[in-house]
Amino acid sequence: MNAIVEQRGSCLCGAVRVTATPKSAHIDACHCTICRKWGGGPVFAVECGTNVLFQGDEHITVYASSEWAERGFCRKCGTHLFYRLKDEGLYSLSAGLFDSDAEWHFAEQIFIDEKPAWYSFAEPTRNLTGAEVFAKYASGSE
Repeated sequence: MNAIVEQRGSCLCGAVRVTATPKSAHIDACHCTICRKWGGGPVFAVECGTNVLFQGDEHITVYASSEWAERGFCRKCGTHLFYRLKDEGLYSLSAGLFDSDAEWHFAEQIFIDEKPAWYSFAEPTRNLTGAEVFAKYASGSE
């Protein structure tokens, strides 16, 4: 799918507002143990690259969840805002932040090998194991 237009959204309390231009209309799910612990289930995210602008930065708390990535959330209401690759500054924003009813498409599930058996999704998606995710980003291909 082609890139969609600029999107706007906010955290639950409105202290943090975001403007971003997603790379596509794809929503991806991550089933890794860290994401599931962070959100109580898979994280649904939209890749936005570096095309992200926050208002209310003073309300954003960042947690370094690995050597290569960090997660941001609103310190007032706890809303999950983003997953960011440290070196490249590439953002994946929580899909639920956006106000628009854009024509999103559930496209990919990553760390499918870490998904527990107690849930599944009916939509057909591209499914990548953890090893395939690391190989994809190590090679720079998308």
